[in-house]
Amino acid sequence: MEKEILNKCLQYGATKAAIVSVDKITFDEKLRAYCEVDKCGHFGKNYACPPLVGNVNEVIAEAKRYKKALVYQTISDLEHSLDRKGMLNGMRYHDKVANKINKEIEQHFDKHLDLRAGPCTVCKECTAVINEACKYPDKKRASLEAYSINVSLLANECNMDYKYNERMVTYFGAFLLN
Repeated sequence: MEKEILNKCLQYGATKAAIVSVDKITFDEKLRAYCEVDKCGHFGKNYACPPLVGNVNEVIAEAKRYKKALVYQTISDLEHSLDRKGMLNGMRYHDKVANKINKEIEQHFDKHLDLRAGPCTVCKECTAVINEACKYPDKKRASLEAYSINVSLLANECNMDYKYNERMVTYFGAFLLN
C-alpha cells in the first residue's frame, strides 16, 4: 500500500514523496522562535500557528504518537528571488496537491495529522483574529514548523532537495500516520 500512496502523490503533482518513520524526524523546539518573529503575520492570528496551535512540548508529543510520515514536496518556478506572486502561486499549487493527497489518505486511515507549508488556509480568514472558536477544528492544518519539525533535516532524511533560490521555491508537507 505504501508504494501505491507514493505513486498517487506523484500523480497528484508532488515532485517527490517518501515515507519515513516518525522516530527519524528531528524536532527542535527552538524553531518556534522563528514563528515569534512573525514575518508571515500569522503569529497569534491563526489557530494552526503558534502560540494558538498549542504548547511546543504538547504538539511534539502529539506528532510522536504517530508511527510514519508520508512526506511530499512541490517545487515551483520563480521569475526572480523576490517573486512574491510566484511564491503565492507555488503555495496554492502545493495546497491543491496536498488536498488531493489528503482525500487519498482519508480513504485508508481513520486518523492522521496533516502538516503543510504555511498557515492553515481552510478559512479565508481565521476566526482567531476576532476571538471566535475555530469553525473547522477537524480540518485545521498546521505547518511542519509549528510542530517544531526541522524541514531541512526532514528533506535530507527523505533524500529530497530543500531548495530556495532566485528561480525556484520548494514547499514540503507531511501526513503523520499510524
